[in-house]
Amino acid sequence: MIDQSETMEILVTSCPSFRGEWNAHCSEWGNDVLYVAAGAFAEHLLAMYASGASSSFPAVAESIERLCNEGAPWVKEFVTVGVLEGIQNVWANAGTDPESFGRYLMPESRARWESLNTFWSGKVANASAAG
Repeated sequence: MIDQSETMEILVTSCPSFRGEWNAHCSEWGNDVLYVAAGAFAEHLLAMYASGASSSFPAVAESIERLCNEGAPWVKEFVTVGVLEGIQNVWANAGTDPESFGRYLMPESRARWESLNTFWSGKVANASAAG
């Protein structure tokens, strides 16, 4: 089972161009404050996409899928709320369709991505109110 301390290293390994930002984060915060790192990771992916450098997206998606499937409960929550939701928010707020990254996701991570979409669309609240 993948624990919290391994999470960002798995993501960084799949996206080597983020290594410098991750090292700077570690110098300041250590391997803590991972939700801040997830936001920086989402911004980094957006910058890559904007520059046409999305060749590592399949590897990133594989790492996200691995964290969803093999992570401890904290890791699964982090990858959903920190990484996936971070990508959705950062990209949408920049005027870029998050699906440009979302299309790379695999079954479990895609299901989590869709759950976030459903939640934020209000469909979850409407369904529970009707039930």
